[in-house]
Order: sequence, then structure tokens, then C-alpha cells
Amino acid sequence: MTIDVFAADEQEDHPIAVARWAELARQVLTARGIKGATEVSLLFVDEAAMSSLHEQFMGLSGPTDVLSFPIEDDPSPSGRSPDFGGSGPGTAAGDDMLTLLGDVVICPTVAAANATAHGVSLDDELALLVVHGLLHLLGLDHEVEAEAERMEALEQELLTRFYRTPA
Repeated sequence: MTIDVFAADEQEDHPIAVARWAELARQVLTARGIKGATEVSLLFVDEAAMSSLHEQFMGLSGPTDVLSFPIEDDPSPSGRSPDFGGSGPGTAAGDDMLTLLGDVVICPTVAAANATAHGVSLDDELALLVVHGLLHLLGLDHEVEAEAERMEALEQELLTRFYRTPA
């Protein structure tokens, strides 16, 4: 049972090392306790695609840097449940079930502008957006200041552990 990260570069403005970002995503999910058969998508899109998603799902015009779309709010049923196809006593519900976490969509063009504004490299900004998007899929948010501080601290911890700037 593995964590599968399906990464795709659907834009042409900036070269993206999709395998590198997929591996970062795997490491972050593993560190956050994700186990078993799990799938997540990591998509890099152009400004037009991001603008469309931003308007459709957030009601805001123009592109943004990252959007997260969770698929399953409660991916792990608790207790024994015959409806989930367990093979009988001693088999935990969901042992063989696939967890679909969701999609993280990143716009490298917006990320590049943010990187310049923040005085960091595009790779640094992309790493932050990958981690940020995944934490949203895992239920973290930054609507309240205390939650935002917790999320930012966790982002920095995960980036320190798993992100290496290219040589």
C-alpha cells in the first residue's frame, strides 16, 4: 500500500520538475501520518486555467498561486463495517480501501511573481505551495490567526525536513 502522487505539468511558462514535487508531496504526507493506499494529484497549470478555477470555486477573479480540492472529508471509517467489504472479524474496516485525498493545483506564473516579491527562488516558492496545498487537503486552514500561525509553523517544519534547494 503506497501513497501515489499523480503530478502533471499542464503549462508551458516555467519548466517544472514534476517528479521532484511529487516526491516532496509523498514525504510530507508520510510525515503527517498518511498510510495505506492513498492518491493525491498535483497539477501545475497556466494563468488562464487557474483563473477559471479560482472564479468557479472561490468566486474570485484572476489567478491565484495555489488551490486545494479535498475529495474525502472523512477518509478513514472507524470500527468494523460490513458495508466496507471487510473479510470478517479481525479485519479493520478500510484495510484495502483507497483514500482519495484530492487535488492541489499550482500556477507557476503566479508563484514566480510571488517569489520575486518575497525575494526567494521559484523553487522555494513552489515547495511552499506544495506543502501549503497538501496541508489544506489534510484539513488545516488559516482563516483564524491562531490556525494560520500553526499552519505556517508546520509548513516551515516540513520544508526544513524535506525540501532541499537545487545545487
